[in-house]
Amino acid sequence: MPKCLNLTFAGIAACLVVGCATQPKLTAVHRMPKVRTTAYTHTERGGGHNALGTFLSGRQVMSAASDWSRFPLGTRFRIATTNEEYMIDDYGMALVGTDTIDLYKSSRLDMRHWGVRYVDIDILQWGSEERSLKVLAPRCKNHCVRQMVSALEKKRGKTVAQQTTLLRSL
Repeated sequence: MPKCLNLTFAGIAACLVVGCATQPKLTAVHRMPKVRTTAYTHTERGGGHNALGTFLSGRQVMSAASDWSRFPLGTRFRIATTNEEYMIDDYGMALVGTDTIDLYKSSRLDMRHWGVRYVDIDILQWGSEERSLKVLAPRCKNHCVRQMVSALEKKRGKTVAQQTTLLRSL
């Protein structure tokens, strides 16, 4: 009976380890003070779809746009003062090279009301630079997209170099 019990506990432990391995990279909240935010809506040039081709979300987790080399695709954050939660699923040409986040609002009135605000945000989960590159790579004809891809590749190169240095020091 003890062997059977040990195997059961080992199976449960293995399931927990596998479950933890699939969790997002960053689960802790990281506060970023005074982030510049603007607003956009579906009636503007980009229409009602995000960069992935799905509808912009104005529901529980709302859509937001950024320079993906600064805030990668999939980054989830909450505005500290309003508790509104957003996910980066779009980008905008005017955002490239800036630390500005463009928040999706469901109407022009809400968009105008938001204007430009500097707010504290809590990063709930960082997005994926690799996923950002996969979406952007086929769109490199546009010079703004090329800028984001170049910045992401430079970051990736630094990360690889840092890992190599760390391995050599061991």
